[in-house]
Amino acid sequence: MKVILDAFGGDNSPLEVIKGAYQAVCKDPSIEVILCGNREIIEKVISENGLSHKSFSVKHCTEKIEGDDDPIKAVKTKKDSSIIVGLNLLKEEGGDVFISAGNTGALFTASNLILKRIKGIKRSALAAYLPTKKGPKLILDAGANVTLSAEYLNQLAMMGSTYIEADKGIKKPSVGLINIGAEATKGTEALVEAYKIMSENPEINFKGNCEPRYILDGEFDVLVCDGFTGNIVIKTIEGVSKTLMSGIKGVMYKSLLTKICALGLKKGMYEFKKQFDYKEYGGTPIIGLKKPVIKAHGSSDAKAFMNAILTSRSYVKSDIIAGIERKMNVE
Repeated sequence: MKVILDAFGGDNSPLEVIKGAYQAVCKDPSIEVILCGNREIIEKVISENGLSHKSFSVKHCTEKIEGDDDPIKAVKTKKDSSIIVGLNLLKEEGGDVFISAGNTGALFTASNLILKRIKGIKRSALAAYLPTKKGPKLILDAGANVTLSAEYLNQLAMMGSTYIEADKGIKKPSVGLINIGAEATKGTEALVEAYKIMSENPEINFKGNCEPRYILDGEFDVLVCDGFTGNIVIKTIEGVSKTLMSGIKGVMYKSLLTKICALGLKKGMYEFKKQFDYKEYGGTPIIGLKKPVIKAHGSSDAKAFMNAILTSRSYVKSDIIAGIERKMNVE
């Protein structure tokens, strides 16, 4: 598998990006990585940190899209940026997947313009896994589209069902619509209409509304919402889990007795913490596109980039994109 990697995307680039790529190819020698970015800087980082690997190559770029750049303006003006060059390389069959931790808006906009959406798809979306009592469950949109109509939410349900069935082997995945109440009449006009459309859609296993307090129960395999809601849900869970773990750690180290008790809980707490660590998930795919694109967390470190690369293997090798095409009745 050939991975095209944005070496200058994210808060910790390019060092952590390259370190993550190095760790990934060491774990799986069948992976080749093309690092998109300034060749001189990339080669200097590789040399100074002993990260040289035969599976690395560099696609030189002279520009970088910053995190605070206006997405549309950046896509139009920075044609030689690592995001634009990487996506064009993917379009030209120069690799199997593109991964970036850069500007989300720019990545999403450029991906739709350069790679195009699957025929019949009105909106592509970020699809992220959430840790729940019953294992990872899918939420989409996780931050790409601020608002979505009822029709678009219905399409997300179809794409999400196809994705998790192919990726996790879940047959007839249950679908929930994130809302303020369980009743069909709750929420905005778009949500009420979406409930009606999804209830009548034979292509999905719609089970009704999901109140936010029940999201982590894991009763729904696929959770559908607009990108504004999805992003708030994900970041709230990240923040709450970080606060809880910090508080639990404080209690466990409060006295000699609690420290002794903590020794017996150490392994279990470590496993529990991993469930809520975004670094373990690596990145989230933009589904609905004709080619695989993965958005990594902006603050990703080497471990997160490594996992983004390793977990992208299943997305590339799966039948997800073809499955969505079939679901949308595309010949």
